[in-house]
Amino acid sequence: MTNGSGVRKLTRNMNKAIFLVISLLITVPLVWTCSGPEQSSHQVKSIQKSQNGNSTEEPTRVILFFGNSLTAGYGVEPEDAFPNLIQKKLDSLELPYKVINAGLSGETTASGVNRIEWVLREPVEIMILELGGNDGLRGIDPGESRKNLQEIIDLARAKYFDIQIIIAGMEAPPNMGQPYVTVFRSMFGELSELNELPLIPFLLEGVGGEPHLNLMDGIHPNKQGHEIVAKNVWEVLEAQLTEGLRD
Repeated sequence: MTNGSGVRKLTRNMNKAIFLVISLLITVPLVWTCSGPEQSSHQVKSIQKSQNGNSTEEPTRVILFFGNSLTAGYGVEPEDAFPNLIQKKLDSLELPYKVINAGLSGETTASGVNRIEWVLREPVEIMILELGGNDGLRGIDPGESRKNLQEIIDLARAKYFDIQIIIAGMEAPPNMGQPYVTVFRSMFGELSELNELPLIPFLLEGVGGEPHLNLMDGIHPNKQGHEIVAKNVWEVLEAQLTEGLRD
């Protein structure tokens, strides 16, 4: 279920974006704050309204953003982080979803395995899995990172068998060497195909390497950068919302 055009676009932009990805993620403080045919926002809203009717209100469903400082919104106001922008989009469309931002600065795939069951204490319908960046910084074997990501997916499905999971792809720093960078990048697509999950090819597409879209550290998106990241997420998330409202 990979997005071929997204992957090709990612490759073309790799040289520009790759330096940004993760060089300081492990040092920042704690902050809390599925590929189908694309459907327009008014189509999603229409499905929700047709199911609700005039007398029945749709119960609120949870979208969990599980990631590191990028998800947590390091360096920007909580309301400007991309998960909150997704909440605003949902509210504007009157869709019955509540976003939970479970971003934790410095999170690795291994620590994500240890935290996922605690985060999933309450029912979750959709999870955006944004982890792996800090593994790339530390030079962790991509095979180990992939194993951890698979375990997170398995634990989430064991907890809620019908949970929808979206994988957010990331990049490794070039100083790790081209073989490492290539294997690291490919593991997200491989996990997407193996588990039949939607993929955001590169979360920071259009933001990485653009000084005016990042903080002074050149690493984390600023307010304007988060707006673009939110659009990258929405492009994939919208189809999953449509399917969920049909169930």
